[in-house]
Amino acid sequence: MPTHVGESRGLGAAAKAVSERVSSIVRLEIQLAVSELKRKVVALGLGIGLLLGAGIFMLFMLGFAFATIAAAFATFLSTWLALLIVTGLLLLIAGLLGFLGVTSLAKGTPPVPEQAIEEAKLTTQALKNGR
Repeated sequence: MPTHVGESRGLGAAAKAVSERVSSIVRLEIQLAVSELKRKVVALGLGIGLLLGAGIFMLFMLGFAFATIAAAFATFLSTWLALLIVTGLLLLIAGLLGFLGVTSLAKGTPPVPEQAIEEAKLTTQALKNGR
């Protein structure tokens, strides 16, 4: 005999209610995850956009810095000579960075762990020889 009004339902109805509650909880969890991901993607996109803007302004700042150097040289040299000197300075910096980049790439290519391969060969030989 049921003691509560709600107990008159059967086991199937209780299982159905539990199933509905679980599926409701899962849907809410999925909505929460989607909302959190959207918030993070928006923040990430905003951060990337702001960093790109900062990079562009840094590029302009660098251009103005070199223009300032040329203007400083132009106070005691001809303008064309001041610009030529700054252009040569930029060429020298670009050449140095290019040389350092090429030598760094040469050290890293081919990207094969040569020392580890040599050690593996030595280990294999030692195991074959029984040492």
